[in-house]
Amino acid sequence: MTPAAKRSAGLLLFRRADTGLEVLLGHMGGPYFARKDAGAWTVPKGEHEPDEPAWDAARREFREELGLAPPDGEAIGLGEVRQTNGKIVTAWAIEADLDPADVEPGTFTMQWPPRSGRLQEFPELDRVAWFALDRAREVIVTAQAAFLDRLTEHSA
Repeated sequence: MTPAAKRSAGLLLFRRADTGLEVLLGHMGGPYFARKDAGAWTVPKGEHEPDEPAWDAARREFREELGLAPPDGEAIGLGEVRQTNGKIVTAWAIEADLDPADVEPGTFTMQWPPRSGRLQEFPELDRVAWFALDRAREVIVTAQAAFLDRLTEHSA
């Protein structure tokens, strides 16, 4: 029996700029992504247990990842995607503005360097930024680009 796929849920903030839609993405923290750009940006999200509703998890994880209350507003369901690691990600888009300077990211602890026995703490997201949709498609985790497409379809 294969184990159930891990599940994550998140909120994709978007705003309307003179040049079109912009989305807020987070750059994954930790040493594996420190020097990466393409594929290292993500919808602020996090894992949840099967018995926790994805919507509740998305709001909880927004607070944990960004250190800010999730915004109110109409939630646009963006569905699910399966990432190459097998994780299933569910996302909602909410129109809201947020200053990246206000973000106080949560942290995680891991052994680093590998096999050193030393535990180090890293931010979940080491930075967040607003991206025009074309640029966002260049840097977002590949499978999550579908969320950008679905947001575009909804906003047309």
